[in-house]
Amino acid sequence: MAHALYGYDGKCRNIHGHSYKLDVCVIGKPILDKTNPKYGMVIDFGDLKSIVKAEIIDIMDHATMLNINSGHKTLAEYLKNQGHKLVEVDYQPSSENMVIDFANKIKSRLPEELKLHSLKLRETETAFAEWYASDQEGE
Repeated sequence: MAHALYGYDGKCRNIHGHSYKLDVCVIGKPILDKTNPKYGMVIDFGDLKSIVKAEIIDIMDHATMLNINSGHKTLAEYLKNQGHKLVEVDYQPSSENMVIDFANKIKSRLPEELKLHSLKLRETETAFAEWYASDQEGE
């Protein structure tokens, strides 16, 4: 995915891309019903992968993310008109803000008995943003 940080005072103000990696951790109790095919699991990893794929990957893969409330609005219109895959957000598309957005999207799709514990969104091997449910308490 590509993005640009409008108003930023460094190289990242230009459109550039990353091969993002997202780690997702959920909390729940393992299924104790021995007749359930998901016995011993908190969630089937395939089910969790489907949620993440639908809410994040399918939308973000090979897209350009831009803040539509910035000077990039004209660029966004141009890209859309040229048939490019565009994700328009109302926030600065930094990893820190994206991980909050992704957490909200994933939480909304989890079964009621599960809680999202944490996310780690890597731009590179050494540059990442983390989100923890415990840090959100009281908000």
